[in-house]
Amino acid sequence: MATTTMNPAMAAGNLTTEATDRVSLKTWLCVIGVLLGCFLAVLNIIVTNSSLRDIAGTLAASSDEISWVPTSYLVAEIVVIPLTAWLSAAFSLKKYLLVNSILFLFFSVCCGQARSLDLMILFRVMQGFTGGVLIPLSFDVILTYLPPSKQSIGMALFTVTATFAPAIGPLVGGWLTDNYGWPFIFYMNVIPGVLMIAAVCFTMEKQPMDLGLLKKGDWWGILTMAIGLAAFEIVLEDGNRKDWFGDPGITKLALTAAIFIPAFIIIELRKKEPLVDLRLFARRNFGLGSIVNVVLGIGLYGVVFILPLYLGQMHGYNASQIGTVIIWLGLPQLLVIPLIPKLMQHVDTRIIIGIGVLFFGGSSFLTAHLDSNFAGPQFYIPLIIRALGQPLIMVPLSAVTTSGMAKGRESGAASALFNMMRNIGGSIGIAGLSTLLSVRERFHSERIGESVTVYSGAVQERIQHSAAYFLSQGSDSYSANMRAIGAIGGAVRRQAFLLAYSDCFLVLGCVLLASAGALFFMRKTKMSGAVGGH
Repeated sequence: MATTTMNPAMAAGNLTTEATDRVSLKTWLCVIGVLLGCFLAVLNIIVTNSSLRDIAGTLAASSDEISWVPTSYLVAEIVVIPLTAWLSAAFSLKKYLLVNSILFLFFSVCCGQARSLDLMILFRVMQGFTGGVLIPLSFDVILTYLPPSKQSIGMALFTVTATFAPAIGPLVGGWLTDNYGWPFIFYMNVIPGVLMIAAVCFTMEKQPMDLGLLKKGDWWGILTMAIGLAAFEIVLEDGNRKDWFGDPGITKLALTAAIFIPAFIIIELRKKEPLVDLRLFARRNFGLGSIVNVVLGIGLYGVVFILPLYLGQMHGYNASQIGTVIIWLGLPQLLVIPLIPKLMQHVDTRIIIGIGVLFFGGSSFLTAHLDSNFAGPQFYIPLIIRALGQPLIMVPLSAVTTSGMAKGRESGAASALFNMMRNIGGSIGIAGLSTLLSVRERFHSERIGESVTVYSGAVQERIQHSAAYFLSQGSDSYSANMRAIGAIGGAVRRQAFLLAYSDCFLVLGCVLLASAGALFFMRKTKMSGAVGGH
């Protein structure tokens, strides 16, 4: 009988690999704990959207003023994300994470207690500053604490937080507001937040602080970045509502962003130890992956913005009804995400991402021909297809862009940039779709109005029938005629909005599909179950 002998060195190597790839329960609890914090931070970006009318009523705020409740949080979050790698290295990962987690809960409770708009905006800014830390740090913990063979699982869990939270945000916010009042959308952070703090406190290893990094702080970089990004975000969030450059305030903010963002880029590229390592974009996979990530943010947050708007305006859905539709964007992901790490071991990640883009972008074309009967149930199939595509993009994209990153400062910088780009994409998507909706509604109204005139026989007949109805309801002749004309004008505007919403979904699909072009230029990365492997 033939026998096979194994090289002792190979056997020892295999044992060593198995030992280093084994992850303890303590480490998994640590990862799950920080991902819970990331989930809360992402959820709080959009959870207030269903409750703004109720919050405005309590705080006696106008529709323009109350928009600062979500805007202030998002601006603060985007500004703090790039600072996270530097500050966590200075104060140590564990201490920085713990302090910000505790402050995030504190400011969440303060938001629920706020009874003036000024206080609410202040607390939302502080909540954003502390919550924004939790997003890149959870990504960094995955790259730091998990071995390469397990990082794909960590990335899959991270995807749940990044894509599932926006999907359930409107449902959670609407349900809590309808049943318990809007303060509970902030109080709900407390119990999972305490679990997160306990997990970090008892499972994460202590690291020494390096306060010397604060003395070497890139203060000019921090200043130009904070001012530039904040101005840019406010322009995106408020531009459409204030007629863009027709508003002096928006014009000044746009000029501020145009000056400070290039100044920040120049400063960072000239620094030997920059605050944000923009040179990472020179790495082919990271740079191209970031482009796809921006577009993913556009699609991710754009859909969650435009769909509730459509259902509320065109079909009169309330917050809870909207949530029961959008939940279909989240639930199917829970079935797909666990399968992706195994799939990545056998299929080129670029192919997986490409299929995801086709699903995500292609689903938008299914909603690009809206009519008056296209309501919640008609969105289920497109949302399920979109939900299948999102994790197919995000999990392998996270893996391929961070592959080969050294643990520590480099992985922290990469996670901060990667998450910042997705959030900026979300802001661009919301602002772009909001503007497109307004522009296309005016365009379609004018086009339809060209054929719907009082000189048209069909229109005159419609006016007469409508006026007769209003007369039967007790209106006088003049009022009945004016109401009939108004009804026709309303029908024209409704049809114009239907066409404008269709245009928004069409453009969204085209932008998503166009991002697939970046995949052709990315290097193939051998995962073999490993994310971040060399």
